Amino acid sequence: MAQPRGIRNCNPGNIRLSGDKWKGLRPEQTDGQFCQFTDMAHGYRALIRTLQTYRQKHGCRTVADFIRRWAPEHENNTAAYITAVCQKMQVPSTYEPDTDDRDTMTAFAAAISEVENGIPAQTADIRAGWELL
Repeated sequence: MAQPRGIRNCNPGNIRLSGDKWKGLRPEQTDGQFCQFTDMAHGYRALIRTLQTYRQKHGCRTVADFIRRWAPEHENNTAAYITAVCQKMQVPSTYEPDTDDRDTMTAFAAAISEVENGIPAQTADIRAGWELL
């Protein structure tokens, strides 16, 4: 069975290609739609940094706010995505994650990764990404 795209790309959040010059991008980007990172730690770093930016620059407060921006309605079943992330984190959609707390962001990134890829995240990879911040 083939690995999910986000895992193959070391991009567990399935961050789309853009002009962003992420740390740890593979020198050659062959996917065409999604970033490809050299390792999972850099993919998780990008996921966590994106969530931190959503708080700082876009005013996201609750899990629902973050996921509405991360997985917009025109591309996703956003309500189901919010429900799945909240179930995995065992929090309500009104929960306000501390984007500067390692354990909170590890749980948040793990939940997003599992929704995106359909398999549980590896905590060690997420923590390695946190250490790269």
